[in-house]
Amino acid sequence: MTWEEERPSSLESFEADEERLEELLSELEEIASAPTGEEVKDEVPRTEEGPLTASRERAWYIVHCYSGSEHKVKHNLEQRIASMGMQHKIFNIVVPEEEEIEIREGKKRPVRRRIYPGYILVEMIMDEDSWAVVRFTPGVTGFVGMGNQPTPLRPEEVQAIFKRMESKAPRIRVTFKPGQKVRITEGPFAEFVGIVDEIDPDKAKIRVLVSFFGRETPVELDFTQVEKI
Repeated sequence: MTWEEERPSSLESFEADEERLEELLSELEEIASAPTGEEVKDEVPRTEEGPLTASRERAWYIVHCYSGSEHKVKHNLEQRIASMGMQHKIFNIVVPEEEEIEIREGKKRPVRRRIYPGYILVEMIMDEDSWAVVRFTPGVTGFVGMGNQPTPLRPEEVQAIFKRMESKAPRIRVTFKPGQKVRITEGPFAEFVGIVDEIDPDKAKIRVLVSFFGRETPVELDFTQVEKI
């Protein structure tokens, strides 16, 4: 059954799954930290309990790599899969990204942002051969899991990631902070300098305190109507 067929019916379910995934990544980040070159040995992976547990079921795994090199690692892995004939065991590689709206100099522009910097997702059947193909891909530092035992994502966790990637409402990247000095660029208070008082990222609104006739006056504006000083 595909992840689409088991898709949760409520936004609350996705948010709960996403929160759990964030916790999972946080808890296991140290385990998946990059080893030194001396520690990487071409041998059968083992855990404290014994050899790597193989699986006949395809599942999604979290793979840790150097932050900023996610797309390069994806490309390297795709080449290794093709050259080593592992298409029957390693199926998909995804760099989780979402679209954001960035505001610079009063202008909106769409940007792609990595949801989990330093991580990619790989759908595969786990055994010693497929593990080695992924693990020894340049830029890969390890699977997320306990020791050398990769931990597959649960279907609901995968659903939460893809749901976030498919969102049709881009998030707005907030670069303003309360207490920051800004200049108003549009409207009746254009060219006034004020202090950021409150930010509402969901509505893309910002409240700025400006001095008007000796009194601080709150002015509600769009993000595009102010700029940093």
